Amino acid sequence: MKSHLKIGEIREVKHLVEKEDLAVFNNKTVHPVYSTFALGRDAEWACRQFVLELKEDDEEGIGTFLHIEHRSPALLSQEVVFVAELKEINGNNVICSYQAKVGNRLIADGEQGQKILKKEKVKQLLSGV
Repeated sequence: MKSHLKIGEIREVKHLVEKEDLAVFNNKTVHPVYSTFALGRDAEWACRQFVLELKEDDEEGIGTFLHIEHRSPALLSQEVVFVAELKEINGNNVICSYQAKVGNRLIADGEQGQKILKKEKVKQLLSGV
């Protein structure tokens, strides 16, 4: 695992809310807004940017937790900007916080964790499932 990043570094990812991101269950739209499920996926992608920079070619990141506080809706076709901040590197554990905004309006915030493991170790873990 590389160790060149510093705590407090920021990464930004943008996502345009599309039809596939809306709150839909059993093929029925519950609300025509960015779902918490899709928001979580994109928050994890924003935080994963740190893992992509830290992992070696023979390593991979695996999620350990995702915390979401969904505070306000984002509508279809709105751009959501995720700002991820590196909070902690403890051994092979990488913890990041994030905020998601449409303009100046806070949509969500939370934390996400990943563990960086050798690809062979991930393969072994998954073979026993």
